Amino acid sequence: MQEFKLLIGGKLVPGDSTMDVINPATGKLLTKCPRGSVDQANQAVAAAKEAFPAWAAKTYAERSAVLAKFADAIEAHYRPRFAGDRLPEDAVACALALADKLDALGGMFGIGQVPTGEKDPFGLRRAALGVVRILVEAKLPLSLRELVDASFAGYGGKVKPAPEGLQAFILERFAGYLREQGFSTLQVDAVLSQNPARLDVVPQQLEAVKAFQALPEADSLAAANKRVANILRQAEAKGEAFARAERKALKEPAELALFSALESTRGSAMPMLERGDYTGYLKSFAVLKKPVDAFFDTVMVMAKEDALRRNRLALLRELREAMNRVADISKLAQ
Repeated sequence: MQEFKLLIGGKLVPGDSTMDVINPATGKLLTKCPRGSVDQANQAVAAAKEAFPAWAAKTYAERSAVLAKFADAIEAHYRPRFAGDRLPEDAVACALALADKLDALGGMFGIGQVPTGEKDPFGLRRAALGVVRILVEAKLPLSLRELVDASFAGYGGKVKPAPEGLQAFILERFAGYLREQGFSTLQVDAVLSQNPARLDVVPQQLEAVKAFQALPEADSLAAANKRVANILRQAEAKGEAFARAERKALKEPAELALFSALESTRGSAMPMLERGDYTGYLKSFAVLKKPVDAFFDTVMVMAKEDALRRNRLALLRELREAMNRVADISKLAQ
């Protein structure tokens, strides 16, 4: 049976005695709660006065406003309660709502109570969607993985952390949410397959992907990106090892042209990425269509010469890494 304590002055302390909490339906003892003594009540009052030194100087109206804010946050932390429900409105309420939902998710995943099929007796899908909506619609620049880790850490080792499973569960709800916003399955998969650290920027990244898809060069570059991914995967499966591409190790005009074009484009595109211009970043790579096409038309990637082959593989990996910082463009290939 879990032991509860009193919070006095920021510290958890045992009560002077305990009182039983009984299930009225069965008469079964549920737990024991601490009962504070008069001295402990006085200590709590003294700690509260010390924590709020300016409280006594406030007017009744000011005190009422503070208490009303706390009350509003407590009421709002249940939101969103259903699809389309409004969100908590201020930072305190959003923080409380996130903490409540993540605590429930971490606790249930930590004891293996994961929703299966249509069964979700604890409303975990609703809680996960609430986390998604608060992070995205309130535009909170928070790391999803850090929030997930914190949801388990709060249990002090009493549950078994399952961060990968919980993060995947939240991202599944996020994918459905994004499709309801009008983004295609391919677009959503392209961005979420990159495991974005922050959910609040994903809608902007999806708009960038949509703008990229409208370019005449998009289909060709997506197909080339998929081809590059397959080549690299097969090479790595064979034990190929390659670092960075070097100009001096290249021979064919087409590969030299691709190397130069990639270097130039990457240099001008990175500042866009750093300031959050995802659309500008992706669109900047449209100029690589011709050098990429020429490369695959005239260059044998898997050359017999070891150094040449590794350098060409390195060039392709750098191309893929540069193009896929916002989304996995290969996912857009039809």
